[in-house]
Amino acid sequence: MPLDLLTTYFALQTQIFDYFGYRENWRIIPLDDKTDVYWMLDQKPDGTGRVFWAPEPFSSALIHNGETFYSGSIYTQRFLTKWVYQAQDFTMICVDTHVDLNKFLMVFANEKRCEDAALVQLAQECW
Repeated sequence: MPLDLLTTYFALQTQIFDYFGYRENWRIIPLDDKTDVYWMLDQKPDGTGRVFWAPEPFSSALIHNGETFYSGSIYTQRFLTKWVYQAQDFTMICVDTHVDLNKFLMVFANEKRCEDAALVQLAQECW
């Protein structure tokens, strides 16, 4: 492996973290590209909550069916100042998948965000 690849990798990671204003602290959380999925955020005033995502636009049928509907808790790691990093075109969220202790910094495209309160409520009730 050429050293240039490793140098480039960490330089790009730094640029991504700078874009969101994210600073690692205590724990290294890997990035996960979710820019190709649709997503919704259910965040409480204290910062806790859940994020939902699916490969197609949200509908009540999609949420009820659940076959291609996913969710995770906002990972409120105490050493970070916040857990949802919203930028102009993308949002990065610390997510606990509750599968095999996996936590990720999931990056979502803002253009694919669903803010339909009724669908968010349905997701909360169903899942």
